[in-house]
Amino acid sequence: MTTISANLQATKSRIAAAARQAGRNEAEITLLAVSKTVPPPRLREAAAAGQRAFGENYVQEGLAKIGALADLGLEWHFIGPLQSNKARAVAEHFDWVHGIDRLKVAERLSQARGADRTPLQACIQVNISGEASKHGIRPDEAAGLAGAVAALPHLRLRGLMAIPEPSEDSALARRRFAALRELRDALNRQGLGLDTLSMGMSHDLEEAVLEGATLVRVGTAIFGERAQA
Repeated sequence: MTTISANLQATKSRIAAAARQAGRNEAEITLLAVSKTVPPPRLREAAAAGQRAFGENYVQEGLAKIGALADLGLEWHFIGPLQSNKARAVAEHFDWVHGIDRLKVAERLSQARGADRTPLQACIQVNISGEASKHGIRPDEAAGLAGAVAALPHLRLRGLMAIPEPSEDSALARRRFAALRELRDALNRQGLGLDTLSMGMSHDLEEAVLEGATLVRVGTAIFGERAQA
């Protein structure tokens, strides 16, 4: 078994164990391989081991990989902060976008997606830990933005995404993830029908799964420590 294949299996085993602890079905949880700075041949190796969904943080790097790996029929997620002038490229080439925190960006994504395509799957990024350095809206802004994004014709609002502050405190991590789940549930009580919680990374995926994550974003545990971009 290659290193990437072994790492994928180990990560899936962690997800499965956390799902069992939570009394959940592991099939409800998608593993997104975060592949920024990872060259296409290593993504091919991951794809050969069964990984289908990949996440990129930089538009140009992502577009290059989408082109290089077009023969594999992979699912591509854009998970970095998105500037308005890059919205068209993301709308035209990616399947998901995880970091919407401004209506202007969402509107440009919808305009660029076009009526001949399936809707762009979208998550709103919430700054659940209130860090000044983090992108994302405040929790009290979520209802207004979610309602506006859900009304756009070529996006499908799927849920919420968060990147809490790094912490060795498992209880704190769980409180952050629980807060995002509770916010999702509150929005659903308003009729939004959100089904996705994009939360949890290599160091805290167990806590995220225990609190209801449906998609975990894992890079280092699959590809190893990455080179600085």
